[in-house]
Amino acid sequence: MFDSTSRYYRLAILAIQKADGTPVAYVSRRFLPAGSSLPLLADIQVDSSDRPDLIAYRTLGDPTVFWRIADANDVMDPVELVDEPGTTVRIPIPQP
Repeated sequence: MFDSTSRYYRLAILAIQKADGTPVAYVSRRFLPAGSSLPLLADIQVDSSDRPDLIAYRTLGDPTVFWRIADANDVMDPVELVDEPGTTVRIPIPQP
């Protein structure tokens, strides 16, 4: 259902049944890891022109894995990573 680079790839697909018997599928909850527990590849400073996807592409080679950087920085909304130019952002070592 999800691409192997998706943050939801390894999560179970569950289902509930509505009152009329119709099944409704949903993705199980994803718990965020502690950012400090993720192995560090680099620390970078955010530039005023940066976006989460651009940072992911530049550092990890894939713009769709911006969520890994958000996880490493304990950020729920990836846009918070680039809110303040000059902020240091942790880049995690890519995990399989």
